[in-house]
Amino acid sequence: MPEQIHEGSIVKKQYPIVGMHCASCALNLTRELKKVPGVKSVYISPATEEAALEYDPKIATIDTLKRAVAGAGKYELVGETAAHGHEAGKHGGMGHSDHDHAKMLKGREVKILYIKVIFGAVISVLVMALAFFGQLSRVLSMSEVQKNYLMLLLALPVQLWLGWSFYQSAFFAARRFRANMDTLIAIGTTAAFGFSAVVTFLPQVFASAGLSADTYFDTAVVILTLIVLGRYLEAKAKEQSGGAIEKLMGLQPKTASVIRDGQEQTLPISEVLVGDHVRVRPGEKIPVDGVIIEGQSSIDESMVTGESVPADRAVGDKVIGATINKNGSFIMQATKVGKDTVLANIVKMVQAAQGSRAPIQRLADEVSAYFVPVVAAIAVVAAIVWFVFGPLPHLTYALTIFVTVLIIACPCALGLATPTAIMVGVGKGAGKGILVRDAESLERATAITNIVFDKTGTLTSGKLQVTDVVPNPHMPLTRELLLATAASVEQGSEHSLAESILAEAKRQKVNLINASHFKARPGRGIQARLSGRLVYLGNLKLMEEEAVTVDYLKEKASQLTQQGKTVMYVALEREFAGLIAVSDTVKPEAKEVVAALRKMGIGVVMISGDHPITARAVAEELGIERVVAGVLPENKAEEIKKLQGPGKVVAMVGDGINDAPALASADIGIAMGSGTDVAMESAGITLMRSSVAGVVDAILLSKKTMGIIRGNLFWAFAYNVIGIPVAAGVLFPFFGILLSPMIAAAAMAFSSIFVVLNSLRLKSIKL
Repeated sequence: MPEQIHEGSIVKKQYPIVGMHCASCALNLTRELKKVPGVKSVYISPATEEAALEYDPKIATIDTLKRAVAGAGKYELVGETAAHGHEAGKHGGMGHSDHDHAKMLKGREVKILYIKVIFGAVISVLVMALAFFGQLSRVLSMSEVQKNYLMLLLALPVQLWLGWSFYQSAFFAARRFRANMDTLIAIGTTAAFGFSAVVTFLPQVFASAGLSADTYFDTAVVILTLIVLGRYLEAKAKEQSGGAIEKLMGLQPKTASVIRDGQEQTLPISEVLVGDHVRVRPGEKIPVDGVIIEGQSSIDESMVTGESVPADRAVGDKVIGATINKNGSFIMQATKVGKDTVLANIVKMVQAAQGSRAPIQRLADEVSAYFVPVVAAIAVVAAIVWFVFGPLPHLTYALTIFVTVLIIACPCALGLATPTAIMVGVGKGAGKGILVRDAESLERATAITNIVFDKTGTLTSGKLQVTDVVPNPHMPLTRELLLATAASVEQGSEHSLAESILAEAKRQKVNLINASHFKARPGRGIQARLSGRLVYLGNLKLMEEEAVTVDYLKEKASQLTQQGKTVMYVALEREFAGLIAVSDTVKPEAKEVVAALRKMGIGVVMISGDHPITARAVAEELGIERVVAGVLPENKAEEIKKLQGPGKVVAMVGDGINDAPALASADIGIAMGSGTDVAMESAGITLMRSSVAGVVDAILLSKKTMGIIRGNLFWAFAYNVIGIPVAAGVLFPFFGILLSPMIAAAAMAFSSIFVVLNSLRLKSIKL
């Protein structure tokens, strides 16, 4: 009876795997893990050396997963990665112990590779000196037979020690009637060494058959050394490409100054609880997420948001853990700790994205699945052809061709082409406040044809601001006095319009006086007395009810209304004093962003629940031609679907709860990090800063990353398409060119290193 997997019990987790070397390793591990009952899907990235699994933990336990990995070869699945942190500290710390263990094991593996490279290089020099410099043999008074025995003794430890991992991997694959990249290396080097050993021990067999009795100890030793060198350099390059996670983890401070029972004490970060009061001094890192309850400061949030300008924060403002307190001391109340903090979620999101699979990788995966057996067949056929039809000595040429084809054909570059670039690109984005949920979102962003912006909080600040203060020219009032009058009476109001007027008065540093007899006029405005004089502040209806004539600025009021601004009228003892206009102001960078998107050939649409006049005014200011106004929150998703169609890739940019359905409906959702968690969870890309310029940066990042991926794939395919026929000797009949097995080994190593180094170029792109 087939197993029953319930969708509700499926979990998604990532685990480091130690011992992986190439795409073939990933392919074999994938096959073994898919056999485990309860496992729904598997994706293993050769770049991150991690397995992304979807499985039912009630059926597939961690022990069964580890056994499956160990059964595929000399691999080790290490407990859950840091991003998930179930083995966290007792108060829910970020829990990096498993990740650190995997890093330690990989570090030890890199050190061993380094020692092997040095050992192999020394032996290679000695063996090549004996093989190519006949005078050395004469100086040492050695016969040809003695020289062969000495080379055998020198090459044997290299063959056993450096080649042991290849033999192990090939053996595990053979047990399951499969072959991998290590199979090719093991067969190729063993053929060269084994043939040489037979020549050394039984030279008369070849002499009696009239065959050449050359040895290839130098070939076997140099090939193994070069391949191990390639793996060492590749591992070091991967360390650079995967530095984003370590850098993010390093941001979190180790301790916090917690105030409990009136006493301040320094505690490990893992012991900070939600609700704790924490003191943060100038120059310190903020330990956890929270809200300022006393004091104010300027905070450097660049490591989280990518925004270089410090942000001012005061009582009531939220602060993010791991950001730096610049110049003020304050006390905050912890609201999120451990794995719930913004930093922990960023780490989790980056980790998941780096380990995800891009659609463009499917072709490479399919090619890798058939690659090894096809190459083995080509090597055998080429060797037979050269043995039968090639020049003398037949056996020498056939063996050389056989070994060269096996060695040069490496699918490693093909396997690394996509995941390495994804890993670097996602890490680069995270450092600039651009969080990518998965590789598919990054790839899809390159194909955006239309981008829809929610107006409020995305293209605009989301806060009303005073834009115009216009005194009645027939009254002896200045702009400053008119603003002071309006702000003084608004001190008793809680309306959002009042907040904007009071904020402008504070910014202008005008002096306010206390008002009396405050009275709200619902749907109209307010009235109050200032120094005994009755002041009215409100809309046109209030002026009409109080018989205030506003004809002097009627044209100006109409003009401001057409611009999408809210106009308020001020009257003193029923004499018209002037106008004050407020508006949700456009973000400074929004116009430039719209122009940049249009230059990319992307259509820009603005969607809003505001009145069409207001929406069109904002769109006109920004240069947006298409506006969808008066849309209810629940209908935004329907408007997105209207834009979608054949050949159309629609992105949605929003920040509120009401944007979540539209973000989910779009081909790719882009959430502003200043918005809600619901919006961010519905998006494929999250911008941690409030600047809408991040939209252009995100698209640029996706285009650059995909460009690198395409370059990597082209190189990987071209390398094999050209390299394998050349190794098989197709150029020899025409140009006399025959590839040396040692050059083939160097080319194989270089192909993987090239892909990793090419991906590292993403670190230098400017956003």
